[in-house]
Amino acid sequence: MYKVHYLNKISPKGTQLLTEDYKTVEAMDEADAVLVRSAAMHDMQFSKELKAIARAGAGVNNIPLDRCAEEGIVVFNTPGANANAVKELAICGMLLGSRDVVGGIRWVQTIKDEGDVSKKVEKGKSQFAGNEILGKKLGVIGLGAIGGPLANAAINLGMEVYGFDPFISINAAWHLDSHIIPVNSREEIYENCDIITVHVPLLEGTKHMINAETLAMMKDGVILLNFARDKLVDDDALEAALKSGKVKRYITDFPNDKTAGMEGVVAIPHLGASTEEAEDNCAMMAVRQVVDYLENGNIKNSVNFPACDMGPCAKPGRIVALHRNIPNTIGRFTTTMAGYNINISDMVNRSKGEYACTMFDLDEPTPAGVAAALEKLEGVLRVRVIR
Repeated sequence: MYKVHYLNKISPKGTQLLTEDYKTVEAMDEADAVLVRSAAMHDMQFSKELKAIARAGAGVNNIPLDRCAEEGIVVFNTPGANANAVKELAICGMLLGSRDVVGGIRWVQTIKDEGDVSKKVEKGKSQFAGNEILGKKLGVIGLGAIGGPLANAAINLGMEVYGFDPFISINAAWHLDSHIIPVNSREEIYENCDIITVHVPLLEGTKHMINAETLAMMKDGVILLNFARDKLVDDDALEAALKSGKVKRYITDFPNDKTAGMEGVVAIPHLGASTEEAEDNCAMMAVRQVVDYLENGNIKNSVNFPACDMGPCAKPGRIVALHRNIPNTIGRFTTTMAGYNINISDMVNRSKGEYACTMFDLDEPTPAGVAAALEKLEGVLRVRVIR
């Protein structure tokens, strides 16, 4: 019986995937796995029982990844599960940036009690006139789960689309519309496009990628969209660009103390993934990943350990070892298991930075004492006996 604890409300579409082999527990200390959305976990202490944490969403800033790795706790997220929701809001963002819909709505509220509203509307609507997106040049920086489908959708809307992504996967590239114009640098996007949207992770190399220098490269009256991460944009440089007219409008899903009241900013309260469908998809994906890890030892979409997959557990024995990525670990594993007269029928070893995972399928059920012996080896963080 596996025990699961929910730190946030998780969609029933996900929780109903758990079989009678799973039990929901109120105490986190009893849990084999935790499902979480936005609850902050950095100050939490984890029990020895906890094997996995699954974030029903993409961002994992609320989880202490390094500490989890050191304690042999696999942290999962659900990349792509909410991609369509974010893509659709980004399309909305392009329209909000091109046409002053928000300003017009606010103005109607100021005249709603004055009488003759329809006449006032006809007289005053010209101040909110905007532009169509048909034929405009859209630059998409990052062509992954969100940026790629957004670029395809923009082609269908009649836009001229430029795409930049030096790390694009083969699978993502196959799904791009052939009319998307690939470019070799962000600078080509900055210099050529009427609307620019960023869909990249927040890393040292991307923090404040939109700054005074890059803003100066852009067309006058450019529209910027940020549905990725707040700190991709330098707020001080943005404010100056909005005041000068270099930037026509900034649409962000990440309001902060500065941008929330900034003239020319449409600040959306982080609604990118806030759809019923996205919450359902994230919950189902998170639950399936946890189940596969608990029952088979397979790791998919972990943010602190490598992907490692041997499929359903069909052999009499299976061992999963989480360890540091140091030399001769495999040799120490096999030597130790040889002392128990174990025959290894198959093995997979994968690494990711400082950490690694090794899985062994055995021709007989795992003998008692093997896991404890393996955990004593240098660099080993946790050993799980699946069978």
